[in-house]
Amino acid sequence: MEQSSAFHLQMRLDNVGVITIDVPDEKMNTLKAAFADQVREVIQRAQENPHLAGLVMISGKPDSFIAGADIGMIAGCDSAQQAETLAKQGQKVMNDIAGLPFPVVAAIHGACLGGGLELALACSQRICTLDDKTRLGLPEVQLGLLPGSGGTQRLPRLVGVSPALNLMLTGKTLRARQALKLGLVDDAVPHSILLESAVARVLQGHQTRGRLPVRERLANGPLGRALIFMLAARQTRAKTHGNYPATEKILTVVRDGLEHGSQSGYAAEAKAFGELVMTPQSQALRSLFFATTAMKKEHGANAEPVALHRIGVLGGGLMGGGIAAVTATRAGLPVRIKDINAEGINHAMKYSWDALSKKVKRRHIKPAERQRQMALISGDIQYRGFQQRDVMIEAVFEDLSLKQQMVAEVEQHCAPATIFASNTSSLPIADIAAQAQRPENIIGLHYFSPVDKMPLVEVIPHAGTSAQTVATTVALAKKQGKTPIVVADRAGFYVNRILAPYINEAMRCVLEGEPIENIDNALVKFGFPVGPIQLLDEVGIDVGTKIMPILQQAYGERFAAPAEFDAVLQDNRKGRKNGRGFYRYPTSGWQRKKQVDASIYSLIKVKPQAQLDASSVAERCVMMMLNEAARCLDEQVIHSARDGDIGAVFGIGFPPFLGGPFHYIDSTGATMVVSTLTRLSQKYGERFAPCEALQCMAQQNIKFYKAEKDSDNHIDSVA
Repeated sequence: MEQSSAFHLQMRLDNVGVITIDVPDEKMNTLKAAFADQVREVIQRAQENPHLAGLVMISGKPDSFIAGADIGMIAGCDSAQQAETLAKQGQKVMNDIAGLPFPVVAAIHGACLGGGLELALACSQRICTLDDKTRLGLPEVQLGLLPGSGGTQRLPRLVGVSPALNLMLTGKTLRARQALKLGLVDDAVPHSILLESAVARVLQGHQTRGRLPVRERLANGPLGRALIFMLAARQTRAKTHGNYPATEKILTVVRDGLEHGSQSGYAAEAKAFGELVMTPQSQALRSLFFATTAMKKEHGANAEPVALHRIGVLGGGLMGGGIAAVTATRAGLPVRIKDINAEGINHAMKYSWDALSKKVKRRHIKPAERQRQMALISGDIQYRGFQQRDVMIEAVFEDLSLKQQMVAEVEQHCAPATIFASNTSSLPIADIAAQAQRPENIIGLHYFSPVDKMPLVEVIPHAGTSAQTVATTVALAKKQGKTPIVVADRAGFYVNRILAPYINEAMRCVLEGEPIENIDNALVKFGFPVGPIQLLDEVGIDVGTKIMPILQQAYGERFAAPAEFDAVLQDNRKGRKNGRGFYRYPTSGWQRKKQVDASIYSLIKVKPQAQLDASSVAERCVMMMLNEAARCLDEQVIHSARDGDIGAVFGIGFPPFLGGPFHYIDSTGATMVVSTLTRLSQKYGERFAPCEALQCMAQQNIKFYKAEKDSDNHIDSVA
């Protein structure tokens, strides 16, 4: 029936058929297997017009073309064969469109990703809007998959092998002008003339495509192709360490199509897609996707958030500047910075100016837009203009009395309803709120550095925080582009608590003589973006050592940092911020890359000598983290395994292809984890003793995640 179809045909007087894609009851268009017959039916009706000049495909949604395929279809596949059949169905629809004897123009506005771009590639021409919402890409690799509806075959032929591999292997998206320069689209126009421009292209008839650049034409020869694939494979393996099988499949499938023809390529693509759907890596990545999508719909508490109009930030340091930047540039909210001197305010505003200037330089925004966004940021050394701030985010030093003083000042100078959100990494929120007149308005909001890059925030209510304060703080974090998890007001909260034993264990390996670079390389090979020792340098050795005593006091000796490392701090080694840590960070001279500072070994009285293999080092560090994560869930520091996985992946870079600590324990088996911890405790000490929660799970053979089918989740692959 026309009413239930996602594809609606309107015939114009100039004999151009306009097919509007509008999936009923969905915010964004996503492709579903059931649409195959709808597409064929609407095209067949258009062909009933004997004077048909061609078709335009355009979205009926305000901000997206097609944002991908519905992952619910993939989650419903029980075998590689089922998933392969799904891919073949998608290929058939795209081939039907590509084979039409008249021009078909995709008129793109908003997200055109995954299956949406594959549909656009099947059209004879593509035209997109210059709007900032318009993004084009094939991000399937981020879900452990490859494009399964012909994308691996059409994209290299359209834009050349190198750019196509770059897009598919990284999953990155392009803005309109980037897509036009690459040849991915034929034109980019203002939104107001998108439809008319697409119709005009149809009426011009079939167009001869321009030739590929010389470099890409050379790449089509046997020698050029061999070189490109060799370099792409080398670069990809250096980045993935073999942990993402989708990248290898993409390289194989694209090469197959170029060397043996499209039909062979399509068959290889469908087969590889089917195999990848069943890999544990794809299942883990899709689990994370479903988790983050579900979290977007949650308030964090049983209350409605208050509407947000104006935000304040206390402190113009690195964190304060970053928080002000994401509030103005992402949330689009006016933000006012309070600091004790004008220099602090200027420093914070420069943070935003520098970030926006990079966007201007890359032509992502115009100078006028930079001015508009900068106009949202202001500051004062007094509390002028702070009376009506909905939320005051405090980002001053980690000093309890100072933070309590900030609470008192905000309660004196701001409105009674103003929320006080403390960006603390270690101090209990209940202590910060202890002297407050309105403790229900006090909450923790823990950002990670650098604020503009790290996606996670921890929202920490204390016992007296109101549900509305929680919901409003969560809403603000989402507006800032963050993924918030609500955690309990316990020492270290969640992320730092699971991170501390992981880094401590790496330090113990150093004390045993294991070379620093061997330890970091072992964890990078395991899948972390940086190793634990480099991470400590990045966070700041001084910051890390402040948290350890708090954790040790709360949870005991397993959090005790080795005493030998006191010498590191006493030697004024803070890490990257002062150029001296476990690594050296030269700022001048020919050698600019960081290198292990060999003098650290004599400082801690150790002679480095490799004794452990990479897997043994990784096992020790990761098992400490898994054990602590299980304790956090058992003690209700986090609400669910899902929140724990999101926190670890987005907060400290736990390998996404493993799905997070809890998904990883489930896939490995609690019995195996307990057995490994028991073996390590016998060899290295009581700190490895498996916690009671894990032992119970092993005995009862239960998992953190119940066996759930995701068939109810009708979500696109890249939303």
